[in-house]
This record gives sequence, structure tokens and C-alpha cells, in this order.
Amino acid sequence: MLSVPDVQYTRAPDGASIAYTTFGEGPVDLLCIPGFVSHLELMFEAPEAERYLGRMASFSRVVMYDKRGQGLSDRPASPPTLEESMEDARAVLDAAGVERAAVFGISEGGPMSTLLAASYPERVAALVLYGTWPRLLRSEDYPEGISPEVFDAFVEGAVKDWGGPVALQLWAPGLAESEPARRWWARLLRSGSSPAGAAALLRLYKEIDVRGVLPTITAPTLVLHRRRDRLMPAAAGRAIAEAIPGAMLVELDGEDHLPLVDPDQILDEIEEFLTGERHEREPDRMLATVMFTDIVDSTRKASAVGDRSWRQLVERHDELMRDVIARHRGREVKTMGDGFLVTFDGPARGIRAAISARDAVRSLDIEIRAGLHTGELEVMGGDVGGIAVNIGARVGALARPGEVLVSRTVTDLVAGSGIDFEDRGGHVLKGVPGEWQLFAARG
Repeated sequence: MLSVPDVQYTRAPDGASIAYTTFGEGPVDLLCIPGFVSHLELMFEAPEAERYLGRMASFSRVVMYDKRGQGLSDRPASPPTLEESMEDARAVLDAAGVERAAVFGISEGGPMSTLLAASYPERVAALVLYGTWPRLLRSEDYPEGISPEVFDAFVEGAVKDWGGPVALQLWAPGLAESEPARRWWARLLRSGSSPAGAAALLRLYKEIDVRGVLPTITAPTLVLHRRRDRLMPAAAGRAIAEAIPGAMLVELDGEDHLPLVDPDQILDEIEEFLTGERHEREPDRMLATVMFTDIVDSTRKASAVGDRSWRQLVERHDELMRDVIARHRGREVKTMGDGFLVTFDGPARGIRAAISARDAVRSLDIEIRAGLHTGELEVMGGDVGGIAVNIGARVGALARPGEVLVSRTVTDLVAGSGIDFEDRGGHVLKGVPGEWQLFAARG
């Protein structure tokens, strides 16, 4: 776990105390403006904190603070205005001895970051915006926003459930099934704000509209947004990029709003934007079981039922698959048309998940086939690669309808598990040396 840097305080022009910290020795000064709720100390206990904060510190000197009303900073009776928040940011820059910084505005920290860049161009060398918006609510001239009714229901639910892992499935679906992550998120929210404070802050967001500010920004700007962000539609990021002169838009894969999830894909872009170089990372390696599945004879079935019915069928198939994957503690890597690539930390769980998935989708009058192999994987961001993945794909391609086909490596590892197999003989796998003995799991 990263050690928490010393937390210091500075005073805003109106006397409010703002908590901040600095860490990292990179060549770029980077002011990090957090989103909805923050807490300087708990951020260093977050899932992926080492990867997220440590990586950020590798190419910058990070200046991070708790916004007024949150975390370790003073908590006034009402949430701060954009102008007050902007003055707080300037006070932090002054206290940290930074004349000019790149500004990284995250989610709800984005609107204030744009105001800071427009109002004090001499203090902002570059602007990076992630997962943010110029206006939160939908209107006649801003269809990219969120429905007011949906937002009000969200606020009501957040206040009602405050104290627990509120809406983590929206902020970070990649963490929603992790019990340690759920505990951390609940603690961050409780420590970062109160139910009343959070509700007041969310209501303030409804009034913010910085669209008129965006065309006046002169700092080089990078806008990052995940294409399937569950909390803030990617259209909001596009609206920002279109309005800021010369802004560069990069849409990233994924659906998580929190930058803590798969942070390298975000930090790769930021590092290259600010330094001109992208850090070449060695892929992480891990031993895991890969499972490939696909629907048998899908082209013929799609032609028989028609496009609309086929889409509905595939959606239902995907729901059943994800339910099985979650129950067997698998990790969905990606979907490929009508197929899934999933990893498991245990081969027996992978086999049982494949058998359960096969049986579950038969209720839709379809068959799937599955192939499994265990080996060392290369993990890059949210994806996996390496020879073990290629072998798993080749095994899956050889499976018969309704069959769960596995490599000899898998059968050796599950000895004593009670799973029975039928020998399917030796096979040559395209692009893989040697002959491979394959087995069909019974069940």
C-alpha cells in the first residue's frame, strides 16, 4: 500500500482551511481536482491506489486536495460556489509553490477546472478533463445531459442508502463485486461527506452550466471519457471537446466512471499529452484459466428469427452468462459478437461455470460451446493476451455443440475435484506447436 504523504493546510481568501498534499518528483506540476467526494488519506487505501497514484507520481509532481466541504477540509453550512472552489484551487497552488500547473479535472471537478483555466490562463499550462460534463441536466439545447427525473431519483436513493457502498455499480461496476472495494467505497463516502452534505452538493450540480466558458479556454486541452460510462454519458465529453478550441478527445474502452479502475489506459494518455512520451509498461503476468464461449450456428439462427429478435436473444444470453460468471467468481474480459472471454483463478470453477452456462442458455433454445485452458496470461489494462489465451481460443473452436472442451493442463490441475472427463484425443492447434490432448467435461 502507498504511504500517505503529509497532509498540510492552507487558507482560502475567505479564511476557509483547505487540506492538501503533494507527492511525486516528475517534471510536470499536476493539480488534481477530485470528483464528487474525496478524502486525502482514504484515497491512498483505494483499490489500485498504487497503480493510479503511483503511476501519476512517476511523471509529475502531484498536488492533490480535498475540496471545501469534503474530506479533511473545512465543511461550511452550504456547498461552495464555483468561484469559491476556484479560489480554493489557487490557494492550494500558492501554498504548494506552483506558479503554473497542468490541471486534471475529474468528473464533478471538471466544470471548476474549466473555469480556472479560462479565468487564470497564466496559472494553467494544460487542461485534462476526465469523465466530466459542461452541464449536468438535459435541456432543449443540451440533449447530452441526464434526465432531471432520473437525477432526482438518484439523489434520493443516495441519501437513503448513505453509509453503504452507494451506487458503486454505477461509479465502478468493475469493483462492485469486490467486498473490500465495497467497504472502501462506503467508508470513503461516510468520511468524505454526510448525507445532507452530499445531497446539497448534488443539488448544486444541477445549477452548474459552464458551456459559455469553454470557447474562451486557451490552454492545450485533453478530454478523456469512457465510451460506456454508466454514470455520465460519453456524449457529455464530446460536447466539451467540440466547444474548447483545439481540444483533443480520446474515448476509452470501458464502463467505469472512477479513474481508479484500469487507470493505466487513462494515465497513458495523460502522460503522453503532458510529457510527449508514453511509458512502456511490462505486462503483468498471472496464472489463470481462460474460458472462451460462443453460440453454436449463430448465423443461421439470426437469419431465421430476424435482426430484432436475434438482438433480444443475444441480450438475454448475455444476461444469463454474466449471472453464471458472477456466481462462479469469474472476470469477464470482453465479449466478441455472441461469445465471451472470461478468466478464473481456479480451473474447477471455470469448468463448472462453463457447464452451468451451457445448461442455462438451453432455456433460450440455443447451444453454446466452451473451451478452457490454464496458463500464464499477460494482463494489459483490462485485456489479456499471451500463448495461453491463444490455446484457449483454439480449444473452444474445436468444441462440439453443448460441449465443454478442456486441455490436458486443466484436467491435471482439477484432479480430485470430482469432475469427470471423456478423452477427445490428440489435436494440432493452429499456430501452437505440438499435439494437444483434449478432454470433454461431463456434467
